[in-house]
Formats: sequence, C-alpha cells, structure tokens
Amino acid sequence: MENNALFNQALENFQEILLENAQIPPEKSQNYKVKRGLRNSDGTGVLAGLTNIGNVHGYSVSDDEKVADEGRLRYRGINVVDIVSACEREKRFGYEEVCYLILFGKLPTKDELENFKELLSELRPVPFDFREDIIMRCPSPDIMNKLARAVLSTYSYDPNPDGTDLLNMIRQAMLLVARVPTMVAYAYQSKLHFYDGKSLYIHHPQKELGTAENFLYMIRPDNQYTRLEAEILDLALILHAEHGGGNNSAFTTRVVSSSGSDTYSAIAAAIGSLKGPRHGGANRKVMGMIEDFKANIEDIRDADQVAAYIEKTLKKETYDHSGLIYGMGHAIYTISDPRAVLLKKKAAELADVTGNEEEFGLYCMIEELTPEIFAKVRGQKMMCANVDLYSGFVYKMLNIPSELYTPMFAIARMVGWCAHRIEEVLYGGKIIRPAYKSVCEKQGYTPIEER
Repeated sequence: MENNALFNQALENFQEILLENAQIPPEKSQNYKVKRGLRNSDGTGVLAGLTNIGNVHGYSVSDDEKVADEGRLRYRGINVVDIVSACEREKRFGYEEVCYLILFGKLPTKDELENFKELLSELRPVPFDFREDIIMRCPSPDIMNKLARAVLSTYSYDPNPDGTDLLNMIRQAMLLVARVPTMVAYAYQSKLHFYDGKSLYIHHPQKELGTAENFLYMIRPDNQYTRLEAEILDLALILHAEHGGGNNSAFTTRVVSSSGSDTYSAIAAAIGSLKGPRHGGANRKVMGMIEDFKANIEDIRDADQVAAYIEKTLKKETYDHSGLIYGMGHAIYTISDPRAVLLKKKAAELADVTGNEEEFGLYCMIEELTPEIFAKVRGQKMMCANVDLYSGFVYKMLNIPSELYTPMFAIARMVGWCAHRIEEVLYGGKIIRPAYKSVCEKQGYTPIEER
C-alpha cells in the first residue's frame, strides 16, 4: 500500500491541507510569551522541579543576569572529575561505583561495591526465550528502536511490572542497568546478521567482567579487547551516566512516571527521546558532519578553509542543511563542558597512538572557530564544545561501530533515568502537565453538503 501511486498522491494532498489549515505563525509565541522548549528568554531552563541526583552547572545568575562560568557536573554532590581522577589514579573501572552512587545517594564501601557488582553480574544474562523471541525474531536496522522494544517487552517477563513501591523500583532499576548492555549487544549482532549479511555471534556475558569489558566482549566476534579500550569505554559510561532532571530524556522519564505508568514504559520513552539528533543522536551526526567537512575542504589543516565551511554550514548551505554545528553549544554549559574536556584529553592520546592527529586537529579547529563564526552569522552567543563533539571520534578510534554510539549513551544513562523515575514517583507528587494556549480561531460547524 505504501508504494501505491494513489496512496502517495493522497499523502501529498493531506500534507497540503494540513499546512494550509493548521499553521502556527512564529510571532504568536512571542505575543503570548510562550517559553518554547521550556526555556526562559535568556536561555535558562524553566524551573519545573527539584532533584537530589545530579547537578549541571554552567552559569550563575547575578542581579537577574546570566553570568557564564566553567562547567561542572556533580553526581549526588560529588564532582565527576574527582570520580574520574580517582579511577585513573587507582587504575580501576568506575562505572559500577557511579551506578551505586546515583541510585542510592552515597559512595559504596568496598564490600558494598563488590556485592553490588555481583548482583549486576547475576542479572546480566537475558532469558533464552527473550533473546530468541524479542530480539532475534524481529530485528531492526536501528538499535535504539530495537532497544526500546526490548525494554518495553521486559514488562511481559516481570512478575510485578506495575508495582511502584520503592523496593520494586530498585529491583527493576538494577535489572535494567545490568541487562540493557546485553540487549544492545544482541540487537547489534542481530542487525549485523539479518541486515548486513554477517555471521551471527551470540556471546554470553562473563561474570568476572564489569559493564565496559562485558560490552566489548559481547560485540566482537573474537571477544578481544585491550585494557585501554575498556578503560576509555568505562570513562565514557561514567561521563554519560547522569545529567540532571531537565535534559530531554530524563524529563521524559519524569513526565511518564508522573502519570503513574510502569518503569518499562517510562524508560522506553526516554530511549525514544535520546535517539533524536538534538539529544543523544548528536554523536552520530557529528561523525557525518566531519566526513562532510573532509569531503569538501581541500586542506582540513587550513584554518581559513575550515572557517569558511563552518560559516556555510551555519547558513544551511552544507551537510544536512539544518544550520547546526553538531557537538557545539549546550543549554547549560557556556565556557566548558567538563565531559568534553575529559574526552578531548583521551581523544588526543588515542589520536597520537592511532595516527589520527590530522583529524583530531580538525575537531579542535571546529571547537575553536565556531563560537566567533556563530556570533558573526547569528549574533552574539557564548558557546563551547559539548560531549558529543569528541565522543564519536573516540569510539571510532576504538573501532566501535557507529550504529552503537547512541545505544552506548543509553546504556550509560540507564542508571540516571532509573534514579529520576524513583525520585519522581516518591517525591514528585503531581502529574506533569504544562499549559498550551489554543490559537485556533472559533468557527461554526458546516454541514457536509455545504462544504
């Protein structure tokens, strides 16, 4: 039916009718002082709630004016830079420790952490019938969509899927944190087999391995990975684990949770949010943008040529014609994004090891040149690189397929979403329902014979 010429013509007619009769002129938003995107006129977010989970700091407000500041990210009050520094100094993986901190509000003792890791290890394998019926029987070319379906289907395998008591929500949170990496790995293998014609490899998670190591073990045919690869992936998981209650996917989790719906529905909705190119999907858009730069700039080492192409991109003349420089700018961070700072450092190290110094230089030029060119094209605006500018490049140098960039974001953020769901159910108190002003003019009903 979808390929039928008459059907396609009907769709075009419907499109014309809709555009003619249902437009909302942009000036109406200004007339009614609508806070589009739930943002104030100065770009700050509308205060919609309180959270004790994560704090994203990029500016301060003094005398009702927004003052730019160095970016800081805290999990339960602890600076993420301090967490990363401790893990690097002690030469250990830290994502599971971060999961414990975000879920339960305190740093674990050694015994508590070991017990927590053992519990996650026990929960990682998915049931055989779940793997066969949910993941393998209906493969998807996009792993984020497959993951959303798999998470939603977990409802059918849960003996108490609708319970919103704290104990049940903690159980479900631990199950998702443990099992989602396995779901993603199997969804990727299914995609490779059914869509790309590759051999199918199903590797069971290993009890002695943590999240980062297990994921690399499961996605690779030979199970091989280096310690450096696992350490950098662990770092990426730490940096993406949580980002406050106002980001699009965490807020989506809270909105769905506030209605009284189940955990799996709330998390599946968050996955749909994260897929978007203006949110978690931006890391793949960065990679596409970089390839476009490389294909159309004669010398990517020449700052003038790069600057000229940035300007063309901002003017919607290149790449996807969105006018966006993906990986640049953030709703909160102004001077710096601490996640981007940490990943840029790793990107520099990897570029030196893998021989990608020239491409790394292009990323650095984009970071350096874009703010000034943006101000020239669209007016003054302070902006910095965000985590997406360097995350895809790091994954590329780790030989991680691009199809997994955004799903890895979802793996990392699962614990943050679950923590926000628990907090919303326990302390939110009301269904989230902002107001929308109707701008539709009144009209009478016309009998069908008179239309």
